[in-house]
Amino acid sequence: MERAKIRPQIGIICGSGLGSLADMVEGKISIPYENIPHFPVSTVAGHAGRLVFGHLRGVPVVCLQGRFHPFEGYPVWMCSMPVRVMKLMGATHLIATNAAGGLNRDFNVGDIMIMKDHINLLGFAGINPLQGKNDER
Repeated sequence: MERAKIRPQIGIICGSGLGSLADMVEGKISIPYENIPHFPVSTVAGHAGRLVFGHLRGVPVVCLQGRFHPFEGYPVWMCSMPVRVMKLMGATHLIATNAAGGLNRDFNVGDIMIMKDHINLLGFAGINPLQGKNDER
C-alpha cells in the first residue's frame, strides 16, 4: 500500500489466459508477490505473480496477475488470503476470472459467465477457505 498509494475500489483476479487485463491498467505500479512479506507465490506457468495497482477507466483497481491453488501445495486459507488483502486495501467489489470447461453446447469459447453460486467440493472433505480466526474488517 505504501508503494502504490492507491486505494482500490475493485479487486480483479486475472485467471489463466487473462493476465493481459492488468496490462490495460493506467499509471500502473507492479509489485512482485515475492516482495510482499507472507504473500504466497504463484508457481503456475504463465502466471506473472504480481499485484498491479492503477486505474481502469478512471476507477482505482488492484489486479492479481496469477492466483494460488491447493494443487501448488498451499492450504485453502492461504489461496483465499489475497482476496482478504484486497478487501483490507479498500476493494468493495471483486471480479474473479478463470479458464473453465462447460457442458452446455450453447456456450462458446470466450463467453462470459456470471456465477450465482458454486459448489465447494473440497468442503465435503472439511476443507474450507473460511477456516481459522475470522477478521471482521
